[in-house]
Amino acid sequence: MTDDEIKALDKEVRKLKRIASEWASQMHDLVEDRLPAAYQEIPGIAQSTFDACQAWADASARLQAAQTETES
Repeated sequence: MTDDEIKALDKEVRKLKRIASEWASQMHDLVEDRLPAAYQEIPGIAQSTFDACQAWADASARLQAAQTETES
């Protein structure tokens, strides 16, 4: 990977981390403010949070691999 590609991937990782944090915040707000009345929202928010965290983890692994590759 070129330096520009690694920079772009790093930017993507930061963006995905922010998105995952926003979903986690929504989950927190659900727990703190709206349960038990809004219990039906749990599966949707939980799945979206999981998906966002998985996307971040995948991108982070790609970034780490690219950084390790360029160090070799």
